[in-house]
Amino acid sequence: MKNIYIVLTLFFITCINVNAQTGTVAGNILDGEYNNEPMAFANILVKGTTTGATSDFEGKYQLNLDQGTYTLIFSFVGYQSKEISDVIIKSGQVINLDVILKSNALDEIIITTSAKRNTENAVLNMQKKSVTLLDGLSAQSIKSSGAGNLASAVKSVPGVSVEGGKYVYVRGLGDRYTKSTLNGVDIPGLDPDRNTIQMDIFPTNILDNIIVIKSAAAEYPADFTGGVVDIVTKDFPTKFEASIALGAGFNPSMHGKDNYLNGTASSTDFWGYDDNSRNRPIHRYQNIPGTFDNRGLLTTLTGRFDSELRAKETTSNPNFDFGFTLGDQFEVGENNKLGYLASFSYKNSTTFYENRLDGAFSIDANDRSNNQLVTDRISTGSEGINNVLVNGLVGLTFKTQNSKYKVNVLHIQNGESAGGFFNQLVAQGGPGSGSGFEPLTKDAITYTERSVTNVLLNGEHSFGTDNDWSLDWKLSPTISKVHDLDHRVTPLQQSQTGEYFISASAATFPIRIWRFLQEENWAGKLDFSKKYELFGKPAKVKFGGGHTYKFRDFSVDDWTFDNNGTPVANGNPNNLLLPENIWNRDNTKGTYLISGDIFNPNDAYEGEQHISSTYISNEFNITENLKSILGLRAEAFTSYYTGQDGVILYNRFKVLDEYDLFPSANFIYAVTEKSNIRTSYYRTTARPSFKEASLSQIFDPITDRLFIGNIDLKPTYINNLDLRFENFGDAGQMFAISGFYKDFTDPLEKSFFASAPTQLTIGNLGSAKVYGAEVEFRKNLGFIAESLTNLKFSLNASVTESELTMSDEEFNSRQANARTGETIDRKRNLQGQSPFLINTSLNYSNEEMGLQTGLFFNMQGKTLEVVGLGGVPDVFTIPFESLNFTLNKSFGEDKKSSIDIKISNILGAERESVYQSFRAEDKVFSLREPGTEFSIGYAYKF
Repeated sequence: MKNIYIVLTLFFITCINVNAQTGTVAGNILDGEYNNEPMAFANILVKGTTTGATSDFEGKYQLNLDQGTYTLIFSFVGYQSKEISDVIIKSGQVINLDVILKSNALDEIIITTSAKRNTENAVLNMQKKSVTLLDGLSAQSIKSSGAGNLASAVKSVPGVSVEGGKYVYVRGLGDRYTKSTLNGVDIPGLDPDRNTIQMDIFPTNILDNIIVIKSAAAEYPADFTGGVVDIVTKDFPTKFEASIALGAGFNPSMHGKDNYLNGTASSTDFWGYDDNSRNRPIHRYQNIPGTFDNRGLLTTLTGRFDSELRAKETTSNPNFDFGFTLGDQFEVGENNKLGYLASFSYKNSTTFYENRLDGAFSIDANDRSNNQLVTDRISTGSEGINNVLVNGLVGLTFKTQNSKYKVNVLHIQNGESAGGFFNQLVAQGGPGSGSGFEPLTKDAITYTERSVTNVLLNGEHSFGTDNDWSLDWKLSPTISKVHDLDHRVTPLQQSQTGEYFISASAATFPIRIWRFLQEENWAGKLDFSKKYELFGKPAKVKFGGGHTYKFRDFSVDDWTFDNNGTPVANGNPNNLLLPENIWNRDNTKGTYLISGDIFNPNDAYEGEQHISSTYISNEFNITENLKSILGLRAEAFTSYYTGQDGVILYNRFKVLDEYDLFPSANFIYAVTEKSNIRTSYYRTTARPSFKEASLSQIFDPITDRLFIGNIDLKPTYINNLDLRFENFGDAGQMFAISGFYKDFTDPLEKSFFASAPTQLTIGNLGSAKVYGAEVEFRKNLGFIAESLTNLKFSLNASVTESELTMSDEEFNSRQANARTGETIDRKRNLQGQSPFLINTSLNYSNEEMGLQTGLFFNMQGKTLEVVGLGGVPDVFTIPFESLNFTLNKSFGEDKKSSIDIKISNILGAERESVYQSFRAEDKVFSLREPGTEFSIGYAYKF
């Protein structure tokens, strides 16, 4: 900690000594004839002087001027000059000013402006001119929402919802149909089995904007259907910038509780990683002798395991976080710039569910006339979770007049420790029997360490006679790790006399689990573009390709214990591995490792994937107002599996080998200067993950649910149609209405095994169609009264219908288990598809007062979470009504200080999933009570 204080002290001293003597005006010059793309080498002149600058190949410019008021002239040969007056320069401040130039001018255009760029308008302008259908959030919009991380901010994008506060769903489609990229490059997250990265790991102060692309073009990867969420980080700043932020949050339902549960922490848990104290105590290939083989060795091996099996009761702490950003640029030689950006953030959050509930229910297997579900397993209890998230980003950029080179290094470290105590009832006769119950207790202590390290190497180049050629290349390696370290789960059965004992027939033996997942992801791509004229109008051709290589190594080690039915004193599992209670030749009723528990090759696999792609697209005007973008993408996808299933060995077994073409066509008709009609067609895919297309069996010892892979999976293919009308007003106001249709072949869905309510798998279940509509409306209330101009109402909503035609296997299974009087429809909802989504807000923003505040509401409709098969009913998520309040107030002479106040989940909504069946009462699959959190933060900009 001492080193940290020294670093922070030096950081503060550096920031305080920075004293700007001049002000800066900077921004982008955009080409109005090419969809507002950057205009290279345009001229900027201070009127009445010889002082000026030239935009670089990205269209960026910068002028350092003394304090005062200036008039600037922007010009380019063959384009209208634009004169902007009343540009007020203040010492140490940066004025952002973007300018659009248009061709064929006869006269100079003179504009009077306050020279403050409305970045929300900038993103809306990007939407209006984009060749694909997209929505976005600017840094200004993110700030006005009061969001502290990307997950909180992105919920205000039309058709976007966030699952579990982390993962983005677009248009109600599940995670596998949404893709996330960082600065345009694929990056796996802390959960490598998901197609999107955790959005809550990105602090908003490093974001430039968030772009959600909803219709495909040839240059985008084909494995998305709902949308691509591109996270765009800030470039290097125009002058020295630094900020520091501190925050804390308190949830009365979770914090300050003296019955909070967790295991003993290691010395480095505070930083999100284990100090090796949770390492395996014995080798995975160590032979475990029986009680009659080598008694001394068995006693020694058993005694090596940590004896703590019950979580301690302590007081739960509030959430807290801190972080800083730092950036600057320097002149290097003539017309060259070197810039850097660094960011660090730390979050420590505590979650405590005092009334966690998990259930497993079935259809009555013995009586078809009984509509009510029968209990197979029910678990109630308390669970405490401490989550540490450390995020570091360093970027270095070198820029010349015609090229830009960038390297970004991102590391995310996450440690999650949990402790729980649960009371369980387990049916004696198995699933669907409705027989008596065995009472159990279950203690659990778990720790998971996750990390992601990503490097991005990027080059952008402009060349050709008129700089009409551009080249963009990227190389991005990523290393991901997920290590479950010493998961300790101890179930005990209670006898009628009140004694507790180990019972493998009613539960499992006490178990210790180590799981190791490591994954490499190497992504590289090249993109070329050429501007030219077609039919006398501006046009552009794009072409390129890329390759992504992924490799995963997964393995599981576990050991189990027994004591031959000896009662466990006071039902406390900590007594099992006390030295005096370990089995030896003089204590044959003690606890011992079960013989034969060595590494099982069936519990390990290696996966390998290759994705090679090429594409070409052409953007051109058919008429003055009608633009088309036609493209074709080809992708070759190969997936290999190495593993073992019993005695069958798979050595780089080719699971999938697909070569597919993905056409796309986008048309934009400009109705007016501010209105467009868009339509598009595109083909996309969804591919199974390593875990899904395997023979792996992954057990969750707390819920007793087992995931089983399916090596026979096929990719899903989707044909997509979109139609949209959009109108853009002033001051960030807009209206848009959209319709979409999606046709799925072989959709991948999570389902139960028939008559196995605790076993889940993945399968290609039939075919499906999804169609729906979206509406977005942003309007300030100045039309009611001028005093309400700063008050804005926003609404975006989507309504979606999904229709899946079941496979013969699923349909026959449901018919065989139908209740008396029940008719089985061949069609049902698509798994993971939300029927409706509502995002609305009322926010007030006043720059002069430095005040931004608002109410934000989000709700997602009932969604099919897990598909039931055989005697297991479907599971649906219940709508979660999220209402949040934010307030941000800047103060001080230059408004460098700010305070954030937030209230999350004001309504105290619960997160609940339930089993639903014909004329049956809903039964809980999962229930969590997140409570209401109050948080406050302070930030200072140097």
